[in-house]
Amino acid sequence: MACENRAMSLSPDSPASATGDNDDVAALSYEQAREELVGVVQRLEAGQVPLEDALSLWERGEALAARCQAWLDDARARLAAVASPDQDQG
Repeated sequence: MACENRAMSLSPDSPASATGDNDDVAALSYEQAREELVGVVQRLEAGQVPLEDALSLWERGEALAARCQAWLDDARARLAAVASPDQDQG
């Protein structure tokens, strides 16, 4: 899966940034972000990931979930904008 290569190493001297290491998420389509999020969740649920990698995956998952939510929010707003003129004329 694509998310396997995205895990980063954490150390006490270099805290991970939830946004800085996941900047590429903003360029993903809804389908890409959702697919990768499913992989992240599966890896975390399997419990075979070292703690440092699990924290990185969690942060990645949070960024992916936020991206998916942004896509859904935008779609909802677009649908509402299209539906509004119809309701005003009816």
